[in-house]
Amino acid sequence: MNTHVTTPANEKPEITVKMIAQIGMLAAVATVLMLFEIPLPFAPSFYEIDFSEVPVLIGCFAMGPIAGAVIELIKILLNFALNGTVTAGVGEIANFLIGCALVVPAGAIYRKKHTRAGAIAGMSAGTVFMTILGCFLNAYLLLPAYAKAFELPMDALIGMGSAVNGHIHSLFTFVLFAVAPFNLLKGILVSLIVFLIYKKISPILRMR
Repeated sequence: MNTHVTTPANEKPEITVKMIAQIGMLAAVATVLMLFEIPLPFAPSFYEIDFSEVPVLIGCFAMGPIAGAVIELIKILLNFALNGTVTAGVGEIANFLIGCALVVPAGAIYRKKHTRAGAIAGMSAGTVFMTILGCFLNAYLLLPAYAKAFELPMDALIGMGSAVNGHIHSLFTFVLFAVAPFNLLKGILVSLIVFLIYKKISPILRMR
C-alpha cells in the first residue's frame, strides 16, 4: 500500500488528458457497481449495500481527494440519468455527501502520508466520519424525503425497520440500529477491498 502515484504533498497535481480519462473511467465503473446492491438482514429493503465507492476511493488515493469528489459527483449524475430519482434529488445529494464523507478524508490523509499506516488511518477516519454524517443526513434529510416522496408517515418507515429489526421502534433507534451499522459495514468492506487491490492496480493509474 505504500506505492503512491501523486505528486509531492506540497505540489499541485497537473490536470492532464490522462487524468480526465481516468476520472471518467473510474466514475463509469462506480456507476456500474452502483447497480448491484445487496440487501442486509438488519435494515429495511431500501437500504442495500453496494461497492461503488471502491473505484472512487481508488481515485482518491491515486489523484487526490478533489479528484475523488469529482468521481463521486459524476457517479451520482450518471446514476441519476440512468435511473432517475424518487426523492426530487434529495437522495442523490445525500448519497454524494455520504460518499464524499468516506473518500475525501481517506484521500486527504493518505496524500499527506503515503504509507500503509496512512492508508489505514485515512480509511478508518473516513469510515467513522461517513457513519456519523450518514446518521445525521438520514435522520434529518433522507428519511423525511423518502416519507414525503412516497406519501408515507414516518411511523410507516419506522415500522418497515421494526419488521426486520426488533430493536427499531423510533427514529433514533432506526438510525442507531440500521443506518449506523449499514454505513459502518460499507466503510469497512470498501476499505478492505481497496486495501487489498490498490497496490496491484496503482501502476495502471500512474500520472507521471
